[in-house]
Amino acid sequence: MTEQPYTLLSMSIDPGERPRIRISLCGSIIRARARVLESGRPYLALESDEADVTVTTTGSGPVTAKDLDIARQIFSAAARYLADCERMHAEHTQASDSAA
Repeated sequence: MTEQPYTLLSMSIDPGERPRIRISLCGSIIRARARVLESGRPYLALESDEADVTVTTTGSGPVTAKDLDIARQIFSAAARYLADCERMHAEHTQASDSAA
């Protein structure tokens, strides 16, 4: 049985804590893109039918060292995600071919 793609949004509000929002795009991402706004700010967008998640640099000033650090973390995480997806897809394809 194959599960359908879905988006999950949750929010927790605890006394004395900042509210926390979690968004899970489980197979429902239909587009990932990066652009530079007219203002010169780079941004990364993940989009689904139900939600848009945007990551951009701090404020309207120049790109900071922290912005670069976050961008590198996103790049590294995306590379690991791609490698895991490719590996699992290859394993599934190989198992399917062996069963045929």
